[in-house]
Amino acid sequence: MRRFFYALLLPVLIAACSPNNVKQDKKLKKYFDENKVDGCFALMDNGTGKFTVHNLGRYRDSSYLPASTFKIVNSLIGLQTGKISSDSMIIKWDGVKRRIEDWNQDLNMYNAFRVSSVNYYQEVARRIGKDTMQLWLDSLKYGTQKIVGPIDSFWLNNSLKIKPDEELGMVKRLYFNQLPFFKSYQEMVKRAMLFENNSNYRLGYKTGWGFSENGHAIGWIVGWIEENNHPYFFVLNIESPDKDFDMWTVRMKMLKDILKELGFFEGKM
Repeated sequence: MRRFFYALLLPVLIAACSPNNVKQDKKLKKYFDENKVDGCFALMDNGTGKFTVHNLGRYRDSSYLPASTFKIVNSLIGLQTGKISSDSMIIKWDGVKRRIEDWNQDLNMYNAFRVSSVNYYQEVARRIGKDTMQLWLDSLKYGTQKIVGPIDSFWLNNSLKIKPDEELGMVKRLYFNQLPFFKSYQEMVKRAMLFENNSNYRLGYKTGWGFSENGHAIGWIVGWIEENNHPYFFVLNIESPDKDFDMWTVRMKMLKDILKELGFFEGKM
């Protein structure tokens, strides 16, 4: 409990963007148009503090369910409270067949995070409990800080919402171990987020996919790209009314197309 109340003394300001350091890049609009989605993108250069943004209003002012991007925070709270003993802690599969085959097995935290297992993290949330979870959301000032309905689905049911600006600010603080969790736990989550690591760049991220109150698909990718030991932080948020929209493919293609447009992946940034 001492760990927990220590964190409550450290409220975290997650918002990252101010009017004086933003460049709105019109050439990024084509990636949203060609994929027939609304949305926004922002990239922060940590060296200069400057932002490159498409759709500033949506990025700064609009809130959406975090969907599986909440696994970042769920992991950290689970670790800090001891409900997850380490990133190798296994939760047994409950035997219920789900649409993603990778979820239908015993999983540890590291693998559950990387395959974005909803059932693993629902069990983590149940073990954390509503009161403890609420105290952490309040301490972090995470989005709207609301838990409505079951503890194992509030990040999916549109009660909890977060702005893209806040998502970017949170992952920046995670990168620098500035969130109110033990450094070792922040490092565990960052290891799980690191999907690409080569001589030109390091790309870490978490995806998310859910549905708004009006049934639109909401997709996220939040993370960082590092070249020459220089980090840049990004968030992509997209929305489609198409019930058959291929979120799995489109959001990652859009992210990589936009980052390539901005000069990444060649080790020259």
